Amino acid sequence: MSETAVLDIPVIDIVHPLPGFPEARRFALVQLDDAGVLCALRSLDDPDLRFLVVPPQHFFPDYTPEVSDDVVAELGIDSEHEVLLLVILTAGATLTDTTANLLAPVVVNTRTREAAQVILDDATFPVAAPLLG
Repeated sequence: MSETAVLDIPVIDIVHPLPGFPEARRFALVQLDDAGVLCALRSLDDPDLRFLVVPPQHFFPDYTPEVSDDVVAELGIDSEHEVLLLVILTAGATLTDTTANLLAPVVVNTRTREAAQVILDDATFPVAAPLLG
């Protein structure tokens, strides 16, 4: 990542704290690879807190969760084009052992940079889907 990109790291405001992290509200989305697939949500409130995230379409092309109208309204989403969907990873010893939480994606409004982790109503989405299947 270039130095210019580091200076342009978007700050994301979480409108509801992530479960278990009530004080962490502001995060920087940091690209960890050249392709922009693997990223980290790094807390600006707690320097030791970060979550590995990926846009799900790279690993789960058929993943199309439905987000409630309440979430859309709360995040001020006007168009699907201003939505960035991220799934939180649980890192395993290897990439093969790494899983993604498809039940609770992070929905980001790219225009306002507000986000929320959303627990979906569809129980068919697993909490620990193998990243490589």
